[in-house]
Amino acid sequence: MCRAVKVLCVATDEDALVRLRHASVGAGWELVSGAIDLRGALDQLDVERPHALVVFGPFDDLVALAAERFPGMRIITDRDTPGASVVATSIEDVRELLAEQSRPGGPVR
Repeated sequence: MCRAVKVLCVATDEDALVRLRHASVGAGWELVSGAIDLRGALDQLDVERPHALVVFGPFDDLVALAAERFPGMRIITDRDTPGASVVATSIEDVRELLAEQSRPGGPVR
């Protein structure tokens, strides 16, 4: 049985997060709550265990930590950031870049 790809969006403020979540919505994946700061993002990484992370804003520490702790995670950013899998040239690119994420396999727990 296939499971949905979980996606965590992180942006600099609530309005930006709403826009990023809207740009990230897709039938093939599930969005988790999202965060606007490092602590909130790290908490959701630990609890939700998303398969993909979409980060728009100056969150270099978050990207580095996520890449180190979850080496298989696809990390999409809006800027060249060490640890990122790919850079979105605009918010409109996010959905297409997420569609390239392979679906997780294995039993559902």
